[in-house]
Amino acid sequence: MTQTLEPQTERTGSEGPAEAPPSPQQRVDGWLSAFESALTDGDVERATSLFAPTCFWRDLVAFSWNLTTVENRDGVRSLLTATLEAASPSTFRTSEEPTEEDGVVTAWITFETAVGRGRGLLRLTDEGAWTLLTTLYELKGHEEPLRGGRPMGAEHGARKDRTTWTERRAAEEEALGHTVQPEVLVIGGGQGGIALGARLRQLGVPALVIDRYARPGDQWRSRYKSLCLHDPVWYDHLPYLKFPENWPVFAPKDKVADWLEFYTKVMEVPYWSSTTATKASYDEASGEWSVEIDRDGVAMTLHPRQLVLATGMSGKPNVPNFPGQELFAGEQHHSSQHPGPDAYAGKKVVVIGSNNSAFDICGALWEHDADVTMVQRSSTHIVKSDSLMEIGLGALYSEEALAAGVTTEKADLIFASLPYRIMHEFQIPLYQQMRERDQEFYDRMERAGFDLDWGDDGSGLFLKYLRRGSGYYIDVGAAELVADGEVKLAKGEVDHLTERTVVLADGTELEADLVVYATGYGSMNGWAADLISQEVADRVGKVWGLGSETTKDPGPWEGEQRNMWKPTQQPGLWFHGGNLHQSRHYSLYLALQLKARYEGIPTPVHDLAPVHHLS
Repeated sequence: MTQTLEPQTERTGSEGPAEAPPSPQQRVDGWLSAFESALTDGDVERATSLFAPTCFWRDLVAFSWNLTTVENRDGVRSLLTATLEAASPSTFRTSEEPTEEDGVVTAWITFETAVGRGRGLLRLTDEGAWTLLTTLYELKGHEEPLRGGRPMGAEHGARKDRTTWTERRAAEEEALGHTVQPEVLVIGGGQGGIALGARLRQLGVPALVIDRYARPGDQWRSRYKSLCLHDPVWYDHLPYLKFPENWPVFAPKDKVADWLEFYTKVMEVPYWSSTTATKASYDEASGEWSVEIDRDGVAMTLHPRQLVLATGMSGKPNVPNFPGQELFAGEQHHSSQHPGPDAYAGKKVVVIGSNNSAFDICGALWEHDADVTMVQRSSTHIVKSDSLMEIGLGALYSEEALAAGVTTEKADLIFASLPYRIMHEFQIPLYQQMRERDQEFYDRMERAGFDLDWGDDGSGLFLKYLRRGSGYYIDVGAAELVADGEVKLAKGEVDHLTERTVVLADGTELEADLVVYATGYGSMNGWAADLISQEVADRVGKVWGLGSETTKDPGPWEGEQRNMWKPTQQPGLWFHGGNLHQSRHYSLYLALQLKARYEGIPTPVHDLAPVHHLS
């Protein structure tokens, strides 16, 4: 047993019946009081003893100025030893009444540090703290202008030098990049860049988001026309401004595009469209970047102190190099460049790959009367959309969750509070339920010859996404075409192309007028190699993955997403992105790190991750 978590009262057998056990609130209050007392006294050993022998503490910026997870008492001791003096944490309180289930007490908490305010989630067992999440949500003296602190907008009274909102916005836009340099340059104006731009705007950080497309949202408009969000609406809100209550559960791509354009305008995100970054270099002495850009045909150089690559979690398209590609007489392109099915009615199409994009493209081509063959090169995890919504997401992101008081923000923190090290243990039974529920569908897929998997350990979609970002499909209907044989299935590696065929390693020849390479994407540091240098890309190392030693996620264990939303080995270089949920949630922590640096607040980074893999 660890140190007792609640105050003790002396009692004897002659004094009547035993006292009732402490309530969850009393247990949490006792733990928080003991923890704060130990931290105030600088007694790391006493604070560490309040944690269970097997425990996990995930800190998002509050203590570490990093995104880091420590494990067991040795990890807690290390984190506190390194961060306690600078963090100076205090005022630990519960923000609502704790609950208890299966011997675990769960409590929402708030606290302060020397420079900010935080919130978190604590889980207690009889042995002490089992999991602790601590997050920074605002900096003291630099609070966002929200709710009671919102700006007045109109200036009442009379004055001769009055300028309107429109005039102020025009002056700001005219100065940015010319007489005023952005503190932060965000390259990539998709949902990640826009969400971060909105956060930085509210925090008063001079920032600029640039994108090569003509309008915000064009990244979505340019994709194949059947594309839609596979995650439900409750999972996909952007910061500050949620989708309307009548928004569709699965938004079509052009509707998403229009929302992003609208959001950029109403949130006043400084955004340059038709702008391409061509070259960047970092001056160690000045701590400043020089970024050469082409803005609608005009060459410029910007000098931000912080450079954020928000060019998509998946990185650069992986375009395979097969013998004979130069001989192929038809059309061939990567899935990211697929224009949609309209031009391919009656054509023979070979789609190489069996992931989300491959299925979507196959389904849309089949609907337009193309003769479609999918080439499966390795096994794929498939989960039915309705099963994922009900079993995998429903407790956190659904109308039912909202009715139970689980807001989007609370759901994000609950999800964040579960350490990656043990997340699979909670995911495995959920995916087992989905498998049992849809067993007939999976039997049909296997009879069609499709190779299925559930992740290396049966933990399913979320862990596959977090570990490797590939190898899965959320079925919204196209898998039925494979199961029924409407989309033909071939299996194996591609050996070469001829003038009219794709030839597999076993000699199978597939006639084709179009070959679509749905072959995924590489690490995001590939963008850094192209824009800055291979040296900087290697200094940063691989982006994404946990180090789980599962397929495509080599060890050693890192416990957090490599290089995402946190400091990297290259000063002033950051990576931001992921799905809409991650863009929303983690943009807060990245924005706070950038704001602190802009304001000159000390940000001693604990446990800057070493580089184990270059790409």
